[in-house]
Amino acid sequence: MIPIQVLLVEDNPGDVELTRIALEDSKISVNLNVVEDGVEAMAFLRKQEQYADVPHPDIVLLDLNLPRKDGREVLAEIKTDQHLKRIPVVVLTTSQAEEDILKAYNLSANCYIAKPVDFDQFVRIVQSIENFWFAIVKLPPE
Repeated sequence: MIPIQVLLVEDNPGDVELTRIALEDSKISVNLNVVEDGVEAMAFLRKQEQYADVPHPDIVLLDLNLPRKDGREVLAEIKTDQHLKRIPVVVLTTSQAEEDILKAYNLSANCYIAKPVDFDQFVRIVQSIENFWFAIVKLPPE
């Protein structure tokens, strides 16, 4: 089985580790790639420089509050790029602000999920994302 390619754009090492733990118990083969800021995310997606040989992600898990280029800018760039716009983007962030939710959906986020602070809830959220996006949804081809 070909693994699902996930790009996690997250600057918090703790959240990266929680995501990794949640995906380890997967019944589905998942390859998790991680970048720490929006500049790296766009370089990864466009296969620039050290990312020239990376796999095309099937889905992006995107934090909004990132260094160098924030998640809103990354989302806008993804959804206006002809080669990237079909990649589903799940906003996974601590912000519960209505303004952030509206902006993310206006920028064509596929869904918006507020990160819970509780470990077990965080793992359940990631596993729910995995179940829905990797087992139920038919993802677009590259």
